[in-house]
Amino acid sequence: MAITVKMPQLGESVTEGTIGSWLVKPGQQVSKYESLVEVITDKVTAEVPSPAAGTIGELLAEEGQLLTVGQPICTLDVAEGDSPEPDAPQPTDEAQPMPVVSPSVVAAGSQPIDPVTIPLSSISSPPAPPQVEGFISPAVGALAAEHGVDLALITGTGFEGRITKRDVLLFLEGAPASPGEPTPPLPASPTAPAATQAAPGQRVVLSPMRRAIAEHMVRSRKTSPHAWTMMEVDMSGVATARAAHRERFRQTTGVDLSFLPYAMQATCRALRAVPSMNAIFDGDAVVLQRAVNLGLAVSVPDGLIVPVVKQADRYSIAGLAQVAAELIDRARAGKSRLEDVEGGTFTLNNAGALGTVMSQAIINQPQAAILVMDAVIRRPVAIGDAIAIRPMMNLCLSFDHRINDGAAAAKLLGTVKGWLEAVDVETPVY
Repeated sequence: MAITVKMPQLGESVTEGTIGSWLVKPGQQVSKYESLVEVITDKVTAEVPSPAAGTIGELLAEEGQLLTVGQPICTLDVAEGDSPEPDAPQPTDEAQPMPVVSPSVVAAGSQPIDPVTIPLSSISSPPAPPQVEGFISPAVGALAAEHGVDLALITGTGFEGRITKRDVLLFLEGAPASPGEPTPPLPASPTAPAATQAAPGQRVVLSPMRRAIAEHMVRSRKTSPHAWTMMEVDMSGVATARAAHRERFRQTTGVDLSFLPYAMQATCRALRAVPSMNAIFDGDAVVLQRAVNLGLAVSVPDGLIVPVVKQADRYSIAGLAQVAAELIDRARAGKSRLEDVEGGTFTLNNAGALGTVMSQAIINQPQAAILVMDAVIRRPVAIGDAIAIRPMMNLCLSFDHRINDGAAAAKLLGTVKGWLEAVDVETPVY
């Protein structure tokens, strides 16, 4: 019997996704949980697994097509006893397995999960995979057999040590060519910046990730009437406190004590003082969020992702430093889990790490605002009737004018500024 595989819910607040690459073709046999298609959203890239073993029927969506949650992706011919209920809602935890997040876009926790794959359309009949202990997906086995890779030589980075396609591709990139045979060319990484793959003057088609981000940004500007305001902060106290604790903190935790966790702590306190900034607009109402889930904008090749520190207001400065470092490292290493980027209620962008001095960001929908901290720069400022050199930082808040007015924005910035300027060496880090 034939069942229809539908676009699953790929994350909280994610309502649509773009078909990136088909990993199967009509007539191909697939096992339960085998990846069918790569789907790209503005938050993650994920592989949609098969809900049952069977044979691929018709591909109902084309690569590059934008689909909403619940729209059909493909049909699957399955045995009568093996199929889920045809009319059962598939985008749920019970009905089908969670999509696998591709490390080409996001970060996994201590146990990374299956990475980005390459299309199997060029493989007419997958060769038998090399023998190796543990579960090997048909796609990984086919790729390894095609290139003559001994999987016993590869250390898996997937769930429970599984060998993933990315592991095989990275092994091939570092492996010397066989005598007399050139190393087969590998597909271009979907996260490689478009500019590095094109000559000047060449028209470069947007990658699925870049296109998803573009659509999200345009939608945000069309949805929210953006307004912004800025304040400058004297970071002298934070700089002094950071210098006093930095070396011991690094020795104790292995993490650098940067300006970021101080800004995170100040932001959390400000959001508790101005709860309308930790909210979403819902038709004729504003919904105040219970938790302060602080998103941190992180730059990755060809895009930007926002891992989220859940319940950020419950952490100390040390706790914020450690959890932020872990999330950011995982994101940049391409090992994020889907839950790492879900549930954000407010976003903090540390653009200053890139050297910026004045930045105005676009709101991460459906949030009420986004705060940018720019670089801390020593410059002359007036202190009373004197001129002094102080480490100064600009803070810029972009906010949804439907939810808040300038007074609330100024109060939030003023609270962040006041807390940061009150920091000294006695301010608790732990």
